[in-house]
Amino acid sequence: MNATDTIAAIRADARFAAAAATLAAEHERIVQDVITLTEIPAPPFGEERRAAAYLGMLRDHGLEEVEQDEIGNVMGLRRGFGNGGILVVAAHLDTVFPAGTDVRVRREGSRLYAPGISDDTWSLAVNLGFIRALDAAGIRTRDDILFVGDVGEEGLGDLRGVRHLFARSRHRERIRAFLTVDSPEVDRIVAGGVGSRRYRVTFRGPGGHSYAAFGLVNPMYAMAEAARALAAVEVPNSPPTTHCVSIVSGGTSINAIPNAVTMEVDLRSASAAELDRLDARFLAIVDEAVAAENAARSINAGVITAEVQRVGDRPAGETPAGAPIRAFAAAAVAAEGYTPRFEFSSTDANVPMSLGIPALKVGAGGRGGRAHSLEEWLDVAPEESLRGMRTTLAAILALAGMEGIG
Repeated sequence: MNATDTIAAIRADARFAAAAATLAAEHERIVQDVITLTEIPAPPFGEERRAAAYLGMLRDHGLEEVEQDEIGNVMGLRRGFGNGGILVVAAHLDTVFPAGTDVRVRREGSRLYAPGISDDTWSLAVNLGFIRALDAAGIRTRDDILFVGDVGEEGLGDLRGVRHLFARSRHRERIRAFLTVDSPEVDRIVAGGVGSRRYRVTFRGPGGHSYAAFGLVNPMYAMAEAARALAAVEVPNSPPTTHCVSIVSGGTSINAIPNAVTMEVDLRSASAAELDRLDARFLAIVDEAVAAENAARSINAGVITAEVQRVGDRPAGETPAGAPIRAFAAAAVAAEGYTPRFEFSSTDANVPMSLGIPALKVGAGGRGGRAHSLEEWLDVAPEESLRGMRTTLAAILALAGMEGIG
């Protein structure tokens, strides 16, 4: 049975209809869950309160082996009948917003407004809805399904939660496929992981008075030269590859040669090889900028040095065309009348992709916008959000092996 036929058989099954009916009947409960979770702050490296709440929710849903691991991920197992592999269905607990951000939810009709509500708190709530729907319909799957709320997806979190899952979890040897439910839109399927290297580079020098010590080496000039040289680096459009000097800081006074300045840099590529090339070029640029400044001005009071700290390293990877997981996801999307689009992005799926484990980013249903801004919104109008939920639920069942199908 091919992927299209498998999805059609799942959707035609009375048990799937019962699960979809449960999602519809409990739509408002899912909405209330996203409000509850959104209003529990989960800033970078500060997901503890939300993790504790989600752990309790997973336990209340009757999953087995509900636990929190050493790094902060929370998870629970829905046991299959096959005693075989595990399908991970994950959503990330953290948001990009710092501690102290107002995360109260404002509701206007079917739209909810709050930082972090669509990225990725909605997915956490929808995954709970999936558990209830599967139980209410009496659906069994061949594989176990491990529902995970993971930490550290955003920014300098550097995918630490999913890295730990695949490096240290007692489940890691049994994981045969991975879905991260991230963002509402189901037609955008991420099958390629954009890798990134992130650096914090601190240029140091002797410093001095801007007038009296004029002529001494200046770390600001070295940093500026490094930024200029990186800006001049040509990168391919395919595979997509980018570079950015994103944050600069340092100095003590307008009338002082600084003794330390810092820049933060983001390097990305959909290709591991291109990322390695860009990474090597950037590190050479830093060395060249230091050498150029030390040659251009006086080093009588000291030389320019550069301290290079790698603060992020996300692996690149891809679930290739022809992989069954892609076929099932595309068929599920098409069955609801959407047009599936495969894309590259940076998500929790980067980690299993880089390990050769079939993985995708899929959507939770509904519509959202202004992600990573204080005006982030989520539209939970029932028709569109339930349509998306059915899409992802069908893909989950195809991957986990719904009993009696295939």
